[in-house]
Amino acid sequence: MTDDTSLQDQIDDATFDFTMGDSDSALAKLTKLSADHPESFATWHALTEVHFSEGHYDQALAAADKAHELRPDDIHINTSLSRIWVERGDKDKAEHYGAEARMLGWKDELKSPPEKGDI
Repeated sequence: MTDDTSLQDQIDDATFDFTMGDSDSALAKLTKLSADHPESFATWHALTEVHFSEGHYDQALAAADKAHELRPDDIHINTSLSRIWVERGDKDKAEHYGAEARMLGWKDELKSPPEKGDI
């Protein structure tokens, strides 16, 4: 990737590799991006999802913890953490992050008043 390629474009490129079945390439690209941009939530979240999909639960958890550290109020990373803990067999932690995700979803719904006629 060239220096003028945006970070999001690079994440999208790695995600495309994954969707095309090249998980090794996706993981290599995302791992490099996470080292080059350690404060990029999007990079850590993408890395979480690819590792999770590949059954690499320890690596998924490490990436998810970093993403959560950057954005603890993100519904998606809390959902990811819940899914990871389910796979790791820790019901209490899975329920904790699942509840966090539901609470964040409710908060988001409360921010958006219903459209006229949606009552």
